[in-house]
Amino acid sequence: MDIKDLKSAVYDLGLVLDDAQLERLDRYKLLLQKKNEVMNLTAITDDSGIYEKHFYDSLLSIRYVDYQGELCDVGSGAGFPGLVLKIAYPKLKVTLVEPIKKRCDFLLEVIEDLKLQDVEVVNKRAEDYVKEKRESYDLVTARAVKNLNILSELCVPLIKVGGRFIILKGSSGFDELKSAKRALELLGTKEEEVIKTNLLSGDTRIIAIYEKIKKTDKKYPRNYSMIDKRPL
Repeated sequence: MDIKDLKSAVYDLGLVLDDAQLERLDRYKLLLQKKNEVMNLTAITDDSGIYEKHFYDSLLSIRYVDYQGELCDVGSGAGFPGLVLKIAYPKLKVTLVEPIKKRCDFLLEVIEDLKLQDVEVVNKRAEDYVKEKRESYDLVTARAVKNLNILSELCVPLIKVGGRFIILKGSSGFDELKSAKRALELLGTKEEEVIKTNLLSGDTRIIAIYEKIKKTDKKYPRNYSMIDKRPL
């Protein structure tokens, strides 16, 4: 996949990327490749892999999700999907939560280089950030971060009632959804839609959309060691 293929593939999802957006994505790719020479951001470093397995993958959900308002991307890493969604939807307000400072420094470098507005990088663990921004976001995304029965307790408390939790997983997604069913209900969400789809290369992707239907009990999230030891 090259940048023209990406434009075409995203168009098929229902989004038109203009020249400025494509230039930003191309520049983002170059910055990622350069920084990856000195620190481990991604195992995928070739042009085609970045375009498909990072950028296109980050945009697969746009066919099913109305990306408006304020979005929080938990465990953003090198910026997927949050920073890619910001480039695709310039009016979207985005917060990237990432506990590793070196990754945050990279995200800030990309934001400055691409001159992006209304995007914030937060160098904190999600369970600590909830104390400041409980039930503040219209949308919360997470892409292949932790097992979902752990991840849901870190993400759902950040979502306002009526908001959406956008879960992006690989082929293990259905199994994770089953194991996290109780947690997702207990935390105040209900299943809206679960989609099995594929990258152009054929790799399986699971997109799960959950609506926040009631406030999350304030005892969640628990201390991370407890979440990890005894998932809901």
